Amino acid sequence: MSVSKPAVFGPTVDDQTRCVHYRTALDVIAIKFVCCGEYYPCHLCHAETADHEAQQWPVSSRDERAVLCGVCGYELGINEYLGVDSCPQCAAAFNPGCKLHTELYFQG
Repeated sequence: MSVSKPAVFGPTVDDQTRCVHYRTALDVIAIKFVCCGEYYPCHLCHAETADHEAQQWPVSSRDERAVLCGVCGYELGINEYLGVDSCPQCAAAFNPGCKLHTELYFQG
């Protein structure tokens, strides 16, 4: 059974959510932005293609499903994503470098 993935906006380069900015084998997540409710592969994609400024998810929303695994389509909750290095559904590894700029997406 195939899972229907949510739409991912911005300059993606494949169906696993890689984009023109981040396209290594490990760049397989997209983030749902709280300001518009749309998935983008990265903050640069949002800045270049959305018609508004990005906002961070508040700490009170840490249970929201806002991270998409581009490999299997599983949507992780924010806390769930922050606590793992790979997808809990399909075990696809995530880029550890993404954790270095979580403040762009989530309030600390």
